[in-house]
Amino acid sequence: MTTEANEAAGAFGAYGGSLGADTPRYLPVAEHGLIGDLRSAALVGTDGTIDWYCCPRFDAPSVFASILDADRGGSFELAPDVPTRTKQFYFPDTNVLITRFFADDGVGEIQDFMPIVDDSREADRHRLIRRVVCVRGSLPFRARVAPRFEYGTQPHTVHASHGQAVFESPSLSLALTSSVPIEVDGPDVWSLFKLHEGESAVFALDRVGGGVAPRVCPLSEAEQQFNATVRFWRRWLSRSRYRGRWREMVHRSALTLKLLTYAPTGAIIAAPTTSLPEQIGGGRNWDYRYVWIRDAAFCVYALLRLGFTEEAEAFMGFLSEHVHLDAAQAPGPTGPLQIMYGIDGRCDLPERELPHLEGYRGSAPVRVGNDAVNQLQLDIYGALVDSLYLYDGWGQPISSAHWDSISELVDWVCEHWDQPDEGIWETRGGRRNFLYSRLMCWVAIERAMRLARHRGLPGDLVRWGRSRDAIYRRIMSHGWSAERNAFVQHEDGHVLDASVLMMPLAKFISPTDPKWLATLDALGEELVSDSLVYRYDPLASPDGLRGEEGTFSICSFWYVEALTRAGRLDDARLAFEKMLTYGNHLGLYAEEIGHTGEQRGNFPQAFTHLALISAAFNLDRALG
Repeated sequence: MTTEANEAAGAFGAYGGSLGADTPRYLPVAEHGLIGDLRSAALVGTDGTIDWYCCPRFDAPSVFASILDADRGGSFELAPDVPTRTKQFYFPDTNVLITRFFADDGVGEIQDFMPIVDDSREADRHRLIRRVVCVRGSLPFRARVAPRFEYGTQPHTVHASHGQAVFESPSLSLALTSSVPIEVDGPDVWSLFKLHEGESAVFALDRVGGGVAPRVCPLSEAEQQFNATVRFWRRWLSRSRYRGRWREMVHRSALTLKLLTYAPTGAIIAAPTTSLPEQIGGGRNWDYRYVWIRDAAFCVYALLRLGFTEEAEAFMGFLSEHVHLDAAQAPGPTGPLQIMYGIDGRCDLPERELPHLEGYRGSAPVRVGNDAVNQLQLDIYGALVDSLYLYDGWGQPISSAHWDSISELVDWVCEHWDQPDEGIWETRGGRRNFLYSRLMCWVAIERAMRLARHRGLPGDLVRWGRSRDAIYRRIMSHGWSAERNAFVQHEDGHVLDASVLMMPLAKFISPTDPKWLATLDALGEELVSDSLVYRYDPLASPDGLRGEEGTFSICSFWYVEALTRAGRLDDARLAFEKMLTYGNHLGLYAEEIGHTGEQRGNFPQAFTHLALISAAFNLDRALG
């Protein structure tokens, strides 16, 4: 473990657990990298432990979840059996993760990756490969594979023979293949082995059953799959058109967003984890392994900016096949769209607690599912229509069927934009007339009108125009506080909210309008701390939840973009550079940043990375 990780763990965590008295039970969230195969994903700690993995898909019950309960969650430990210093990086321009260990007698590394398989039958294997290499000297290694199925609630058996162990539970079976001897220890498998310079070992974990049989993974095959995985990611990234400043950070964010796509349907999830806390010991712990219409639409926007049109096309396919956009059908209680869906398009995402898991560093409850699915959040219509508008310009022209659906959604927005709702932040303190929701309803109508005029498409432009103008006047008259000299969170209120940073970004108001500049100054004075931006003050605007939260990283990048558009380039560049220092050692971000710079919330977070891309793109262009 790195010195920094030891220091952070000493400050954050209790000690003890299976690895000995000098090992923290919980690594800081930031001390992880992400690997995946566009179907599922795993978090790998800087100590070499996989402590989060769901198989066979993002929203499946966990197999390894020691990040949520060090004792009951399950993990895949792999590291030298001597004291080491570690460093972690991605193989350049890929999502292949390398963890290096530096000891007195040698240097070793673990290459973690999940092959991307096009063949549909082999894709069901969901292979996770851990390749161990001794690059200098010699090192003893230890491994312990301890799966815990169904979030640690389901028992399993282990059968081992000829370098292979099969873990069988009622719901899932996994086969572990090893090139070094393995032993069974109760429900787990362990190994102790030594490697000399130039030698390697391979562990491969496969889902088996349903026509997929266990298969060995010899060293030569691991080498071949390593090279094939590297080629896949480099070939994908080569389509990027971005050549500006901060290219490495922008590309890492793009690679991260790609990892959060679910290839079978084109869905884009908000994050690959659940219940990583927004406050240690607090209850703001949510399941983000689903498709938020807002987040996914913003992801499409960010990827289109860089030239990745296939992801936008795949998301369009998800909408067409799995989400009913027909507002003429009897809409649900929250309108024709839900705010989120399952990665297979399912609508029912019941939220429940897992009381047997203690939560990350004791932050209970651990939740799966998300009851916010039933909220009314009117802003999603603006995010969706804006992304479709951009797709029409930068990707493929919108089809006639899609236009019919868009028109019906816009008609619905014209009738319902003035309803109170729960807003972008999914507050659980009751509905209000949020400015951001009004703003994005304006975006939905305005972008549809642009698209209709540009393409000569049919639409009730007179009615749409009346609604668009009514929203504008409502925001300017009821969303502006003369007392605060700023645009505020909700109508006729006085609370500041960072979501209004989207006003110039959405082209609702000029970025140099005096009212906007006054708002920008007010936000800077009240919600900004060292370039980091709080969403709002929960004490001034109760959100129905206990506890505090950190700064919200998407808002911090929105702030950079708002400064950029206002012409305050020196301030924007300094704020952006500061934000980059808050990323982890791999350039990954969670949802929030705590008071001492620690990552909070689910990790990594699509919202943060898509905003980084947009801020970098616009700041680089403004700097010339």
